[in-house]
Amino acid sequence: MPDQKYNGLREKLQDTKFPSLYMFKFIILNDINLIAQVEKLALDPKSIKSVVSKNGKYISITIKEYKNSIDEIIDIYIKAEEIEGIISL
Repeated sequence: MPDQKYNGLREKLQDTKFPSLYMFKFIILNDINLIAQVEKLALDPKSIKSVVSKNGKYISITIKEYKNSIDEIIDIYIKAEEIEGIISL
């Protein structure tokens, strides 16, 4: 079973019918290497939308993709944890 800290998310998604469109939102420092790492989480580059903060220090990256299960969603969050300083919303 995936990381237990995602049990709350698992419960919220238990009634979801799959495949389902899911939106991931991450905030990181506006650094090209960090941005590339987050973009690798997406299967389709067209599913990515980025917005730079007003002062340019941070960037918000939204990924909207169809996922086939709760585990697929949680796997993305687990992979994202490896990215330095990432905030998952």
